[in-house]
Amino acid sequence: MWTLFFDIDGTLIKTGGAGMSAIAMAMMELFGIEELPNVRVQGRTDYAIIEDLFRPFSIDVDENIYEFKRAYWALLPASLDECGGAVLPGVFELLELLLTRNDVAVGIVTGNTSRSAAIKLSHFGLDSYFRFGGYGDHDADRNKVASLAKQSAFECLGEQFNPEKMWVIGDTPNDICCARSIGSKVVALETGGCESEELREANPDLLLSSLAENEAFVKHVFGSPT
Repeated sequence: MWTLFFDIDGTLIKTGGAGMSAIAMAMMELFGIEELPNVRVQGRTDYAIIEDLFRPFSIDVDENIYEFKRAYWALLPASLDECGGAVLPGVFELLELLLTRNDVAVGIVTGNTSRSAAIKLSHFGLDSYFRFGGYGDHDADRNKVASLAKQSAFECLGEQFNPEKMWVIGDTPNDICCARSIGSKVVALETGGCESEELREANPDLLLSSLAENEAFVKHVFGSPT
């Protein structure tokens, strides 16, 4: 069985900044903080992002993160509505194609918390495609998220799971790094804002402009045409 793990933001969807908008509103709602520090978000876990936001204000992560995540989750649906966003090119077509194969299982590996991932996927009509996953609820280390995704796939697939047939599909060097940490091959996409040269330097197995190149994707990943 082939096991494919998809990142969410920049790989499957663009949210128009809805996640950070909801986070900013949660910071204001809970702590009265209007101006946030600039933090790096691409390819990182929600936990790591929240840590970086809390640190300059001496907000204790362990004491406040659950309440903060609940506020964030409550604000995220409206933020998604307001910010627009879209499913990226080729995503629906590829996922539908993968559904026709009985030798492929599809899951998620993302820095989003499990709840925010579910909210985003549901908002864009993608929630029915994925059977397992690893999420950024409790750790800043993206490699640990990949390990959780691999374990989730094994628990779901049992004897059908083949660690030599894993692929991670993502849009940042961090996605490539976390894939290597679990022994997975990688498809890197230019849809998330990273320069193609930056992605190429991270040495993915396949670099595509988007998932609209589904014939190249299937040929390279499975060694066969669509």
